[in-house]
Amino acid sequence: MNNPDIVLRLVGLRIKEIRKAQSLSQEELGEKAGFHFSYIGSVERGEANITLKNLARISSSLNVSVAELLRYQESSDRYINESKELHIAEIIEILMNQDDSELIKIRNIIKEVIN
Repeated sequence: MNNPDIVLRLVGLRIKEIRKAQSLSQEELGEKAGFHFSYIGSVERGEANITLKNLARISSSLNVSVAELLRYQESSDRYINESKELHIAEIIEILMNQDDSELIKIRNIIKEVIN
């Protein structure tokens, strides 16, 4: 789990778990930490490459240690499910760019691999 994208995603999920456990909206957490709610959303989705300073601001606003935000093992099962959804979405995006004859070939390959 040393892939930086996975680490960002897991830390983001951990922040989201703690925020929700405290019944805070993204907007409320953003106000407490001094960020726009859209930044909080991008952090939670693992899209923002959060700095340590910003991680510290979020942890302080959630009243937890930075270490607590890095304890994302509990989030890994959820990440696997969400990761699967992301892979499917990526596959769909790739397929949308193919013409009908290529889609037929791809469908046949998928059927062959699955069976």
